[in-house]
Amino acid sequence: MTTRDTVLAAAQRLLTTDPTASMAQIAAAAGVGRATVHRHFASREDLLRAIGRRSLERWAETLVDAGVADVAASADPVRIRACLDEVLARFVVDADELGIALTDPTVLTAPDLRQRAEALFAREVTLYAAAQAAGVLRADVPARWLGHALYGLLVAARDALVAGDIARRDALELVRSTFLEGGAAR
Repeated sequence: MTTRDTVLAAAQRLLTTDPTASMAQIAAAAGVGRATVHRHFASREDLLRAIGRRSLERWAETLVDAGVADVAASADPVRIRACLDEVLARFVVDADELGIALTDPTVLTAPDLRQRAEALFAREVTLYAAAQAAGVLRADVPARWLGHALYGLLVAARDALVAGDIARRDALELVRSTFLEGGAAR
């Protein structure tokens, strides 16, 4: 792992639990000097944009690795449900590890990050629409609503983990059951 990657990983972990952490605190968490952090990231905003790009890459990898496009096109309810399970499991891990990217204004409003997020969201929504058509998820709500609802659950899981309200081992089942049972076909 490069020094840059070490700083990014430390920043993601620290900022998820303490969004106001300073660059000096991030440097300490990464085990490097503040000057090293600034050699890689000129400002806090640059660091947050890098975290945003890294988070979007993980999102894209999840969609590709789970085969979302192929599974959605298959219209097979068994494959769709298995794909949903895989996507949810990866999203819960990412919400825990990359949680700052879910709510930080710099990440959410940077035009390049916003555009990429919208494209990824559209790809993700194809899975929800296919799940609705296959009778896996309820069809009486817009597919995009299901995506927004899942996002809310991921933020809630991240916040509950940070607050110590849920155990890490329970996070996936809480998100999975809330999403899949709350969004189940009716």
